[in-house]
Amino acid sequence: MIKHVIFDFGCVLVNWDQHNLYDPYFGSKEKTDWFIDNICTWEWNNRTDVGVPIAQVVAEKIAEFPEWEKEIRMYWDEWEKMIGGAVEGMEQWIEELRSEGYGIYGLTNWSTETFPLVKDKYTVFGMMDGIVMSGEEKIGKPDLNFYKILLDRYGLKAKECVFIDDRQSNIAAAEALGIRGIVFESCEQTKQLFNQMLKI
Repeated sequence: MIKHVIFDFGCVLVNWDQHNLYDPYFGSKEKTDWFIDNICTWEWNNRTDVGVPIAQVVAEKIAEFPEWEKEIRMYWDEWEKMIGGAVEGMEQWIEELRSEGYGIYGLTNWSTETFPLVKDKYTVFGMMDGIVMSGEEKIGKPDLNFYKILLDRYGLKAKECVFIDDRQSNIAAAEALGIRGIVFESCEQTKQLFNQMLKI
């Protein structure tokens, strides 16, 4: 029986995309893609998600690519421009789930330096019964121990939980622990899959 729903935050509850910041600056999606693939990479960003200070990763990256200093600094100085608003329909659905008695939790890879910039701007974050954040724990998805922190801290049973995330690798990790998973594409698609699970 499903009793709890666990949500990723970025690209599930709020839209987060480097293109929101860099496409207007570079003038094309292709140039942004190159910059993300070669300069400010996902791996570089993810270091801040597990607690490495932003100042440290910026200094290291500028030392590696001094000719890109301006654009590297933009990544964090104008980070909020990457947030493209709330994901349509998700807050309303969470309200419905709460009214039906489901526990609502957050499991997110997010830096403790940037989350405070948006936490109070989106009411959906205040609707969680508990949040486990990678920046605080110094580990993140898809490390199985990160999921275990959430289960242990809030006394949740894996078989009673559904995890919703936009990355298949993160869902696979949850499923390895016995948590059912849904790869998020849209609110409507996720609701349909969730309702199908209830019938099993």
